[in-house]
Amino acid sequence: MNVAASRQPAADNTPAIRHLGLCDYRPVWHRMQDYTARRAGPADDALWVLEHRPVFTLGMNGKPEHLLAPGDIPVVEVDRGGQVTYHGPGQLLVYPLLDLRARGLGIRGLVELLEQSVIDWLGARGVTARARRDAPGVYVDGAKIAALGLRVKRGCSYHGVSFNVDMDLEPFSRINPCGYAGMAVTQVRDLGIAADLDTVARGWLPGLLARLERAAKQKT
Repeated sequence: MNVAASRQPAADNTPAIRHLGLCDYRPVWHRMQDYTARRAGPADDALWVLEHRPVFTLGMNGKPEHLLAPGDIPVVEVDRGGQVTYHGPGQLLVYPLLDLRARGLGIRGLVELLEQSVIDWLGARGVTARARRDAPGVYVDGAKIAALGLRVKRGCSYHGVSFNVDMDLEPFSRINPCGYAGMAVTQVRDLGIAADLDTVARGWLPGLLARLERAAKQKT
């Protein structure tokens, strides 16, 4: 993924978009924590767009038995909700660092907004997808294509959504994805959509920003 210059937030507090490229997991996680602790207000809202080197992450309520055979892929216990998931090259991550109180959003509202933005992107390309209330994320014919995991601190969110684009799905067989044994996973490439991470990001992010804007207007 190309690293683009940061864009300053607009007067209406449109989040700045920061493209971070291919990153190790731990430094980005700690950076999110620090950013959230130090941020001054809604003007600091940002979307971090990136991909990670191979890693399994285990949420605060995660059960180690859902790690079946991690092998040489590191496991990181993190401060988000949810169980275990995998991140690796070819998977698009968007971390929304948002002041939810200022935007009039609760955590459930943010989850639904993120899910629907992925559903919209897929729908525009002829793929029917849906969300599940019992297992947050986005699914195509029962297979998971996007996973959600969030943390809210001081009214502000971090962590976010992972969207499988064009990656090696084998590591998902080493875990019970999101705590569900035998859960199938899929990706954009396997749905017959020819798009790399940059293309997906360019098509997806405007819809996500539009949904955030609509949510803010509904608050007022």
